[in-house]
Amino acid sequence: MIDTNPFSELSAFISPATMKTYVVLMVLMVIGGTVLDMIHKKSAKYFFENSKKAQKNAKRTVSGGQKASLAVETLASEVLTSSEFCNQKRRISHLLTMYGFIIFIVSTVALIFGYTTEASAGAWPVLWHLGALMLCIGGYWFWFAIRVDVSADGNPWHQVSRADIFILSLLATATFGLIWSFTQGSGLGWLFFALFIGASTTLFGTVLWSKFAHMFFKPAAAFQKKVTKADGSQENLPDLGKLSDPELQARYPDIPEYMGTNPPNMGLGIKREAPRHY
Repeated sequence: MIDTNPFSELSAFISPATMKTYVVLMVLMVIGGTVLDMIHKKSAKYFFENSKKAQKNAKRTVSGGQKASLAVETLASEVLTSSEFCNQKRRISHLLTMYGFIIFIVSTVALIFGYTTEASAGAWPVLWHLGALMLCIGGYWFWFAIRVDVSADGNPWHQVSRADIFILSLLATATFGLIWSFTQGSGLGWLFFALFIGASTTLFGTVLWSKFAHMFFKPAAAFQKKVTKADGSQENLPDLGKLSDPELQARYPDIPEYMGTNPPNMGLGIKREAPRHY
């Protein structure tokens, strides 16, 4: 079953051109949603302005070779292995979800654009099912056992916010996709196919309101942080221990001068939260 192309039987009812058009539309929705997210949150503007400030405050010159090395380090650390996660369970869950999603998407594109009408399509059908399964394992593990954003505050796992659109629609896409593949030919096949399409459309069509676009900015921000550390521009940041500094008080007017003595249980006007188990 897992070595059979799930889209081959579908091609008898839906033309390959329609399937390809749908995939292209989803790609365009992701691009459009990401651009709108950048405009709405001014992420790109902030990123480039922060980069210019860092260049002005740089104490050392970072060569092109050094930047290339930092880019490779960022790719290997923050992207490929997610080493920024201190919690090992969270890291494994993230990697399963991330690589499952990549395998699932790549194999979907390969099957639709290369083997739409062929039941046997080499290793691609196996990869399609494997990617969806990895995604489900990592995603459900995160949702039911890890979700630190709600468990740390004592909230139930089923509490849903707008930020959860991404993970829920992602899980629904992989889950309904697998069930649809295994129920093809039965009366339930079309039901789960409709749920699969609905979930995937929600996933790619709600980029503006979900955390989907975050995955594009995270590596760039991590790379910029490494560059600012290498060129010394981070060393020009004000010493937060000297809260009586007029320059610091001008920037943060809500901070009282007496906080320079660092009294216990007080910080930079930030509400203390329950510890989170990352």
